This record gives sequence, structure tokens and C-alpha cells, in this order.
Amino acid sequence: MALSHWGFIYMADGCDPDRDVSIIETGASRTVLVGIGRHDQLVEAAVRLVADGAQLVELCGAFGPIWTARVIEAVGGAVPVGAVGYGPEAVDQLHAIFS
Repeated sequence: MALSHWGFIYMADGCDPDRDVSIIETGASRTVLVGIGRHDQLVEAAVRLVADGAQLVELCGAFGPIWTARVIEAVGGAVPVGAVGYGPEAVDQLHAIFS
């Protein structure tokens, strides 16, 4: 089975997962980008992606392993869940962006 539908969830101030959804259709695949403004919106947004047919879910590096684990548990293994990771060389730059 080829990947034809996937989702990416990112965090940015002021985002609302009911409003901040962008869909990219290429004909061969559908990418759904969902912006959330608070960590507590993550699990519901991921479950919604899976319910809407996403074959995998990727998470912004802002969520870390605990929130990633919560999403994995919530989707019950229905799809793979991955998270963006950054190396130690990016720590200072990330801190400057998110603090």
C-alpha cells in the first residue's frame, strides 16, 4: 500500500485546530497540516486525522516524547506516529524560538 494520506501537527501561538488546517492535494497524495495553540489540543487533533483517513501522523518537535506517547496510545496503534527530532546542536536556537 502506498502512502496517499498523512497528517502533520504543529504548534504555533494562536492556532486553533478547528480553523488552522491546510490541505495539500497532489493527485497522488493528501497532506493535512493542523496547527494547534496548546498541548492539550494535540491528542484530539491526531485522533481526528486518523478518523479522517490519515495513514500516518507526524508531530512537530515541540511536543516531545511524553505527548508523542499520548498520541500513540490514543490512536491505539491504528497508524504509525512519528515525531520530529532535533540534535543537540539545535537546542539554543529552538530555545530562542519557543521561549
